[in-house]
Amino acid sequence: MGGWQQAEGMRVVLMVVFDGFQLLDLAGPSDVFSGAALACGDDGYRVEVASVPAGPVRSSCGVEVQAPHDLSDWREPVDTLLVVGGWSAWAASADPALVAGLQTAAARAERVGSVCSGTFLLARAGLLNGRRATTHWFGGELLAREFPEVRVEPDRIYVQDGAVWTSAGVTAGIDLALAIVAADYGPGVAREVARWMVVYLHRPGGQSQFSAPMAAAPPKRNSLRELQVWLEENLAGDLSLAGLAGQVGMSTRHFSRVFADETGTTPARYVEQVRIAAARRLLETTDQPLDRVAAAVGLGCPETLYRIFHRHLGIAPGEYRARFTKF
Repeated sequence: MGGWQQAEGMRVVLMVVFDGFQLLDLAGPSDVFSGAALACGDDGYRVEVASVPAGPVRSSCGVEVQAPHDLSDWREPVDTLLVVGGWSAWAASADPALVAGLQTAAARAERVGSVCSGTFLLARAGLLNGRRATTHWFGGELLAREFPEVRVEPDRIYVQDGAVWTSAGVTAGIDLALAIVAADYGPGVAREVARWMVVYLHRPGGQSQFSAPMAAAPPKRNSLRELQVWLEENLAGDLSLAGLAGQVGMSTRHFSRVFADETGTTPARYVEQVRIAAARRLLETTDQPLDRVAAAVGLGCPETLYRIFHRHLGIAPGEYRARFTKF
């Protein structure tokens, strides 16, 4: 990979696909880059699609895409080489022609990246050795086990390590592409593209892939599902173990056991995660001061908010908000 340079004119983005790829991994970033081209006039990006060999490529949902370029024959300099993902990425990474094509194209690229499980192809091509990287949460452990030379950060939306950018699953590719646009043309252009695409918010790369309700298993009991709804509507209330147990008419001991069995986490840990998620939403969407945010989600004071944010997200609440206000 060459050193990064702010080239004049259109920047070539070469999207690499393979049989069984995830369609949104291609369409999401491509729409971001094409939107930036509209915003930048004569500058911006030119998106090209390549595969090995060239021709029709079928996505995992059955939609067929025409890849006009054979990656093995690509000779033009590339600004951004971006490999998409999909359930078949692991099988695709065993294709020596595709891996060799990635290695050759990467040598001509100023920047290399992947969406979702496309990280496995970059790793197989040796392009992530000694680098930090992420991927879809489902493949994090496998990536770390199969490629120990890669420093895997499994719970991140996207990771930039020098000229190498990797992202988590599916829609995280949009976040990655917006971050690239912001790096190339500034946050104003990225914000405008996000508005055109009706993307609610651009997520910082360090944000977790999961909210608390998504990370926890859905409970089987109606009473626990109703409790989860009630909990999110009463974050400033009594969410102690005794308070929650009383809400569903159980003893604290029985409630603790049942909740952990059905959700895979403890009541206290679940409450803290829900409060963090709510605090993040307030920081992202309001200008309320930190003391009001902390009080609204039941954390009491800014010091507690700071401590919990730093422990779970590795970032202070004020810095978290600042990353969003850039957009």
